[in-house]
Order: sequence, then C-alpha cells, then structure tokens
Amino acid sequence: MPANPLASVLFVCIHNAGRSQMAAGFLRHLAGDRVEVRSAGSMPGDRINPSAVAAMAELGIDISDQKPKVLTPEAAQASDYIITMGCGDACPYFPGKTYLDWQLADPAGQGVEAVRPIRDEIKGLIEGLIAEIDTKQEA
Repeated sequence: MPANPLASVLFVCIHNAGRSQMAAGFLRHLAGDRVEVRSAGSMPGDRINPSAVAAMAELGIDISDQKPKVLTPEAAQASDYIITMGCGDACPYFPGKTYLDWQLADPAGQGVEAVRPIRDEIKGLIEGLIAEIDTKQEA
C-alpha cells in the first residue's frame, strides 16, 4: 500500500470478476501509488472472467493474479470513493463517502470481442475519476 495515497477507491460489482476488476486494474496502472485501490463483490465469483483478463492484457495490464473478494463493511468504511457497478442494494452506505454508480454492461459469459467496449468505457471513466481526485487534492 502507498504511504500517503491521495484517495482510496473501492470498486463494487456483483461477482467481482469483470467490471470491478478491470476498473481496479486501470486505476492501479494509471494512478500508480497515488491512489489506494480495492475491489469486491456482493456475491463474488470463483475466478476472474477470462475475457476480462484477455481484454486487459491487450493493453498491457495484467489482472490475472486477482481473485474475487467479498464486499465487507470494513472495506467500504476504509474507502473515500465507493463506485458501484450493478450491485444494487447490496452495497453498504456510509456517510461522508463519495458514491458513484457506473452503469456498465455485464461482461459475464461474454467473449473478449464483447468485453473490449466495456473495457474501453471503464478506461474513460477511470481517467475522469483520476482527474476528479487530482482536482480535489489541489483545492
């Protein structure tokens, strides 16, 4: 973990196997140690979606070593930003956190061709998130 990250971000989806793992991979890659990154699922799957792993690898980002994790209140409490991706009411609410809900297609059961547009949309959202975090730090 970084010594003094600018912010801590938790990505949450249902299985923690596709969208949230790609988002976490992009944020680690693009922000480096400036941001502490977590991801979790309300009902975690058994493994990372192989199509998500392949789509990220095409951009030189390796998420193959990640494992789906269960969402805990502690992970949410320790995060400045909580970004949900289809987990609905299973996501806990804590006052003082910045909540964002990203409406993204679910890559579960999809081939890499179908995952690429989701991956690219996530990348754009991550770039915007990094800009927001940087702006808040300058204020």
